[in-house]
Amino acid sequence: MLSNPPAESSQAALTPTPAMRASSQSGPLDAMEMEAIAINLQAAARIHKGYQFFSWTQGLLQSLINHEMLICIAASGEHALARVESFSTSTLDQEFVRQLCHQDILLIQNLIQKWRMNHHEPAIHHVANDAPFTSSALARELKRIGSTTILCLGAFGTDSNLAAFYIFACNEEELTPRRAYIAELLLPFLHAAWVRTRVEPAQEGGASLSQDRSQLTQREQEVLKWIYLGKSNIEIGLILGISPLTVKNHVQEILRRLNVLNRAQAVGKALSLHLISTT
Repeated sequence: MLSNPPAESSQAALTPTPAMRASSQSGPLDAMEMEAIAINLQAAARIHKGYQFFSWTQGLLQSLINHEMLICIAASGEHALARVESFSTSTLDQEFVRQLCHQDILLIQNLIQKWRMNHHEPAIHHVANDAPFTSSALARELKRIGSTTILCLGAFGTDSNLAAFYIFACNEEELTPRRAYIAELLLPFLHAAWVRTRVEPAQEGGASLSQDRSQLTQREQEVLKWIYLGKSNIEIGLILGISPLTVKNHVQEILRRLNVLNRAQAVGKALSLHLISTT
């Protein structure tokens, strides 16, 4: 069960946080960082669909927070893991990650508790060394995809209860206190974007799923699967025994049918609609 966070005075809210102090020690944000943040905020504000969230977190956001996987956990009442979604370009299936999180629920609750004890500041944990991870199936899978360090952040709802918990699984060299500070700045926009992807009407989503399944031909589904696995048009052509030009035509048709702009968005939408089998 998630306990309510302690009440904080307005004076405490104005006190510089450890992450802010770490940032000031390494200097203020430079012009390139500020521009990258502004571009990411604009992109986040335009997100309304799951595939758009996937495309942003696994694309543009990587320039600021380079990560192998983002795990988003919704909290509701007594259920710490009311909803779990993961976003990654690795071959780890989202359903498999969800099962691992439920299996390691004590680990997740431990991370939330440590984040609370850290005064709700971004918390960095080393998967290989920190005690809670020694017997964790989730930690083993994260290490397998090259993530040795995780960054944990929480977002509160209007009732002052924890609304969501976010875990960035990163490479240790990429995760610095400065990156954690930038993640803290982006958190409200990340949280708002993810929430918007979860309020789509169920009936509309179901109709879209059925429609998208019926629109893609068997060959297009095969091409989409190999795009998901990171293959180029030339490689897909060799695998399927067709020309790269034919593959290109299939890709363009997939983008048109799924109403997306690029391959990353196509993969993100296909994953959110379960059009791709990841097993």
